[in-house]
Amino acid sequence: MKFGGSSVADADKIRHVARRLVAAHARGSRVVGTVSAMGHTTDTLLELAHGVSPDPNPRELDMLLSTGERIACALVAMAVTDLGHDAVSFTGSQAGIITDPVHTKAKIREITPVRIVEALDAGRIVLVAGFQGFSRDTMDVTTLGRGGTDATAVALAAALGATCEIYSDVAGVFTADPRVVPDARRLEVVSYEEMLEMAASGAKVLMLRAVEIARARSVPIHARSAFSDDPGTRVQEVAGMEEAIVSAVTQSDDEVVVALSGIPDRPGSAAAIFDAIADEHANVDTILQNLAHGTVELSFSVPEDDLPATRRALAKAQETIGTIAVEEIADLGKVSLVGAGMRSHPGVAARMFQTLADEGVNIRMISTSPIKISCMVARHEVDRAVRALHEAFRLELERRPGGTSG
Repeated sequence: MKFGGSSVADADKIRHVARRLVAAHARGSRVVGTVSAMGHTTDTLLELAHGVSPDPNPRELDMLLSTGERIACALVAMAVTDLGHDAVSFTGSQAGIITDPVHTKAKIREITPVRIVEALDAGRIVLVAGFQGFSRDTMDVTTLGRGGTDATAVALAAALGATCEIYSDVAGVFTADPRVVPDARRLEVVSYEEMLEMAASGAKVLMLRAVEIARARSVPIHARSAFSDDPGTRVQEVAGMEEAIVSAVTQSDDEVVVALSGIPDRPGSAAAIFDAIADEHANVDTILQNLAHGTVELSFSVPEDDLPATRRALAKAQETIGTIAVEEIADLGKVSLVGAGMRSHPGVAARMFQTLADEGVNIRMISTSPIKISCMVARHEVDRAVRALHEAFRLELERRPGGTSG
């Protein structure tokens, strides 16, 4: 059972989380809880770090940021104990979460949950600090990046052969962001494939890497509200031919498009650029390439948080391929349609583009997959585009077997 930062933001909410853990334990389940840092603790710690140092040392930043989850974890364990149940809290390293050595963006290599299993066998409720692990390569504490507690929870569930419940301040996965589209509909079931595309396209309910782990290890996820007993959304393998053509429209407004020109038109130029970006652990999404007058023009998008790493990577790449022109376009956002049924229904793209045209929304970049179409548009037009697409594809209507709506 994973609880986000808003779920443990103060003492009352921590006690509420403790009661949920105890209730699950009383139903006969062996319970492992993992929690994020309280409220905006991580943001506060980052602000403090940047106040001390303009470019904080990554190792020390991990030492600092990992404390937030430890605090929340210990407090929840105390609250469980006060309810008359035996509880124990573990740091990521004590829980056996082994990662690679990359600071601030570590990936989980394996989990050796010896102490967790021992505590469960003793009848205890176990709390594990999320977002963190331990690298055997460097013997250092590492953190997993934004949303990393989701990855902690799913990886623990995989290691323990358990199901995974993700509790947050939203009631599940919706056809669009309810803050933008008031009549957005909660989805009862979403396939791993659809959830991967939705998470990659801006849906904040689940971390992308957590869904990747869940799909790879067949871990069922139940995304639900920490503050109600609403049924939430189940993320799992979905069989059958009755999926809606489009399941959801997602959005992202935290990306920057990097436009490169004057790249030499020879083998290895693009490889040099993206190898350097990979070395800096920056995540690239949409990529477009054109040939013009003997040189290559290349555009790609990255999250705003990865922009400093991307700049370093491009400076390094130019040592190999020569000087190129670099432009950063920071006023764009991304709107995406996602649906497993899209692969067998032609015309979705045309309808999407026509809808945006009718709204006067200009498309700057397009990327596709078998179940997703993404368009980069002006950032101030993102919300309007989302509402128009949600209405055009009638996503507010419940889908019935056979693909009909009503």
